[in-house]
Amino acid sequence: MSEKIKTLYSPLSETKYELGPDKDGLVLALESSCDETACAVVKNGREVLSNIVASQIKTHQEFGGVVPEVAAREHLEAVNEVIAKALEEAKIKPAELTAVASTVGPGLVGSLLVGMNAAKALSIAFDKPFVGINHLHAHVCANYIDTGLEPPFIALLVSGGHTQIIKVTDYSDSEILGETIDDAAGEAFDKVARLLGLPYPGGPNLDKLADNGNPEAFHFTKAKVGEFDFSFSGLKTAVLMQIKKLNATGKKLPAEDIAASFRENITSVLAQKTKNAAEKFGIKTVVLAGGVAANSEIRRKIKDFENDGYRVYIPQMKYCTDNAAMIGACAYFHSDVYTSEGQEVFSRAE
Repeated sequence: MSEKIKTLYSPLSETKYELGPDKDGLVLALESSCDETACAVVKNGREVLSNIVASQIKTHQEFGGVVPEVAAREHLEAVNEVIAKALEEAKIKPAELTAVASTVGPGLVGSLLVGMNAAKALSIAFDKPFVGINHLHAHVCANYIDTGLEPPFIALLVSGGHTQIIKVTDYSDSEILGETIDDAAGEAFDKVARLLGLPYPGGPNLDKLADNGNPEAFHFTKAKVGEFDFSFSGLKTAVLMQIKKLNATGKKLPAEDIAASFRENITSVLAQKTKNAAEKFGIKTVVLAGGVAANSEIRRKIKDFENDGYRVYIPQMKYCTDNAAMIGACAYFHSDVYTSEGQEVFSRAE
């Protein structure tokens, strides 16, 4: 376990606080990078005392996707309420907090500013240190919640905008082994869902549809890219061409089979490359992270690694999608590598 402890200072009195492994800490965390306004109180990076989420899914459904300006306004309306509820549910007084954290990127700029400015205001009002958190790294840190996970491990991060395989050697030492060169896995799911006429949010609805289909009905080509890199743009195009071909016959579109075959293609690639990375570096612990970690098939495939002697960690569903608990966990374990300007977290392996 890392012995690195981060010393933080409150903004007004410059009182010293410490965060990190083996140090007690209470973090009030905010997340507002996209379409959820969330606030949580997390103890020692692993115990969630409260986790309040105000979702905007119903608001954006009529548009078929997230509208940034609408999202920012919704965050403004919800942020004070989620903060109050999080503190009330946690039964924590502001004076007991060790730090205040928020997502500083990546995400929608207007939405990020709402959460970040609210957190900085609380930092000044409560005289507690502010910690800026990278949203992607926070997804990985969701695996620390309610577990005894410790580095080293291989992480598969799959979200709407990012797909990466990451080697985590210490709490504050990570590197990207591979990533998507075009569409992320979440993007591919959403775009194919739209091709199939599914409503927003597309990814979860496609996952449900695929459960009733035959994953062997269609054999879509898998892209040949770098050892641990991904490419899903061609897969999306292959699905589009198949749909056009089937529509030309005038027969009913076998949407369930297309969804199942697409899901099988993309999840098998994700799982195989993750296992290849674990084998290459001799690391027997694998974690799944990101919004697409809620997908039932990728969860099953990664969980199956246990049959080959791997230790597998997968966040609870409520910690897969955007939430503030993962921000609080990340602030505790990784506060020494973040700045309020959103310093880059992962470096690409050479």
